[in-house]
Amino acid sequence: MDKRVKAVVASTMYDMSRVMSKGYNDSVTPAQREQALEKMSLQRWDDAANGQPAYQPAYNKLKGGEAQFLVEYADYYMTKRGYHPRAVNSGNSWSVTTPMSFMNFPLMTYIKEISPRPILFVHGEKAHSLYFSKTAYEAANQPKELLIVKDATHVDLYDRMDKIPFDNITAFFNKYLNK
Repeated sequence: MDKRVKAVVASTMYDMSRVMSKGYNDSVTPAQREQALEKMSLQRWDDAANGQPAYQPAYNKLKGGEAQFLVEYADYYMTKRGYHPRAVNSGNSWSVTTPMSFMNFPLMTYIKEISPRPILFVHGEKAHSLYFSKTAYEAANQPKELLIVKDATHVDLYDRMDKIPFDNITAFFNKYLNK
């Protein structure tokens, strides 16, 4: 942890290493993980032979029947709210082998080292990703706070000014940065 940091706020924190190695809600079995790693290892050989990486299909192009959080992602990343032509979440997608790097390092390994700096986790009550902040909160040392925003989804806390708890965030920083 950079020792210059005095306080941390994580809004809609996402543990990419966890979701890429274990799936949403930790649904991937060890056998499925092994199979995915094997497939990506072979893909790296193909990428080297082809001189360029293969890409996953863009997940924000909806066909119908997707999980609600994917619909919300599309509403953000594929519209003027959050679209950028070079952004992976706006349709340029991840390479097929991107998950391998995330699978090889657990992002939360050193979360305890944030302490003694205070950390505030902010997450939406209706966010599919809420479990990431809850797990991180449990793993972090004090001082720590978990603020769950009523009726907010994951994407709501990107740009919904009526949902983002600016007063709480300001109070948190005022409390810890004015010491």
